[in-house]
Amino acid sequence: MDLNGAIADIIPWDGSLSSSDFFLSARTFSEKWKMFNPSFPPWQWIPCPKQHLVASHKVEGYLSMENMCHIKSSEEEESNRSLTWEEDSNDSQREEPFDCGTLVCPEHEVNHYDFHIVYSSSYRVPVLYFRSYHSDGQLLPFNEIEKDLPCHSAKLLSESKWTFITHEEHPHLNRPWYKLHPCGTSEWMKLLYDGDSSLNRNGFVIEHYLVSWFSVIGQVVGLKIPLEMLDTVVSNDS
Repeated sequence: MDLNGAIADIIPWDGSLSSSDFFLSARTFSEKWKMFNPSFPPWQWIPCPKQHLVASHKVEGYLSMENMCHIKSSEEEESNRSLTWEEDSNDSQREEPFDCGTLVCPEHEVNHYDFHIVYSSSYRVPVLYFRSYHSDGQLLPFNEIEKDLPCHSAKLLSESKWTFITHEEHPHLNRPWYKLHPCGTSEWMKLLYDGDSSLNRNGFVIEHYLVSWFSVIGQVVGLKIPLEMLDTVVSNDS
């Protein structure tokens, strides 16, 4: 057993990630997403210049999935709120998200969403950032975004507004984005793998961290991981 493995057996994993671990897990997550979720646009790794005083071995960047179209019937009742996501068919022909063609039909309204998965160096966990805009590029106010959220998220938001979802500066873009607050992430991630120390060997937890994490976090905004994608985590464990 090498030194790192010996230390891992002595010190329990706390549910967090290093920035290098985040990069490794992000690569696995994006590959599996593309394989098992071909109807959605891919998650792409966006490299970022290293910030001042950042160690040279640290990998700077984030995952990005942009211009997702949330389609909701204008006659849809509030109590039966549901999400329908589609990729903008003109996405490959655009350079900026606001230049895309519209998918609006007379009986439907379309909101566009950008999602980023960013590593938080203070919490040492991934964080989901997002923004939404109309087809003309105008950003949606938060009360309109609330209407797009699944019912269970809207209820939680009403009970803990601005602690569950916050509006803060994107760490790489220096513009305000919404984010799901990462407080408690490492604790519930540890619980997902708790009770089976074998998962923490050979980098299993690290490699599949984002798959497990997004299976929970994605549901908050109505994005679900295909069951086949989760099955690969289970099969790799067996």
